[in-house]
Amino acid sequence: MAEPATEFPLDSAAVLAAEEHEVPIVGRSPWYLAWRRLRRNYVALFSLGIFVLIVLACAFAPVYAHHVAHTGPNDQHPGEQVRVKGHLRPIVGGGSYYDTKTGKFVIRDLAVLGPTWWHAGGRYVLGSDRFGRDVAVRLLYGGLNSLKIGIGSALICTLLALILALFAGYYGGWVDWIITRFFDLIWAFPVLLLAIALASALAVNGFHHFGISIEPGSLWIPTLVISYVLIPYIGRPVRGQVLSLREKEFVEAAIGQGARPSRIMFSDLLPNLASTVLVFFTLIIANNILTEAGLSFLGAGVRPPNPSWGNLISSGQDQIHTAPWLALIPGIAIVLTVLSLNIFGDGLRDALDPRAKVRMEH
Repeated sequence: MAEPATEFPLDSAAVLAAEEHEVPIVGRSPWYLAWRRLRRNYVALFSLGIFVLIVLACAFAPVYAHHVAHTGPNDQHPGEQVRVKGHLRPIVGGGSYYDTKTGKFVIRDLAVLGPTWWHAGGRYVLGSDRFGRDVAVRLLYGGLNSLKIGIGSALICTLLALILALFAGYYGGWVDWIITRFFDLIWAFPVLLLAIALASALAVNGFHHFGISIEPGSLWIPTLVISYVLIPYIGRPVRGQVLSLREKEFVEAAIGQGARPSRIMFSDLLPNLASTVLVFFTLIIANNILTEAGLSFLGAGVRPPNPSWGNLISSGQDQIHTAPWLALIPGIAIVLTVLSLNIFGDGLRDALDPRAKVRMEH
């Protein structure tokens, strides 16, 4: 059977090799050349390092909570005190008290403990919220939940979109018509509005159909909802690429030799889609984290008391004037995560598509 075409045209890769003084292209795979280009992009690698550090920090949230902060993400300590620089300070102050002079209860605004910056033995590094919960612990656990939903939904979404795009682009006809109409149906609705509607409906009774049982409040609800609403955003462009590859000589040669459709799709077409799917997967993680944050902020994503970066911002906005760190810190975490993924995704796309660089320079 004829060899399938590679992702990178020979002439473009040769131009880049000559310009970058690389070794000759003979005997070098496109993936090796892509790695050579990527490792010269220090901004993309630095962004990847930031994302890896964020993932590691969130992954070790239970270790930090148990051994350093000595509290859980939902443990409340409103009436307790913590020693900061040798002085006892209330974790949550204010509230109502009885005034003996007037004989009435007086209500004061709650004053939460501010960031201690490691001056309290690792407790309340980023301060406390109005319930006496450790913000740093909740930030790490919230990041863990947001990353689980973002990466998990990206995996499911990419896998489903890739399978549907392969079937639609290869078979064509009525198969392509049905799958394309499915893409158009989801595409017709704004992403966030459709996600809010689905998540709100599933949050009441959960999902109990087709032998699948998901309880309300489960992380699977926002994960599956986000996966569903973003399928056409990967499926449509990948389908277009499959339609183009379907007309190539190596596919016609495989059909002529009697290869089965499943073998052609997954052995010949899929390797040629790998670079495109990899870039889409990187960028869709950032998009899914933003979508989850929006859903949780509006109350349709991760449900309290379980933390996520979105609902941490939502709960902190009421005290934005007195305790701005409650909303700013999770917001900064979202910005760093999404920005690092987008920058790395752009660098990965440039490394995997040498033709873009050639066109830009010429």
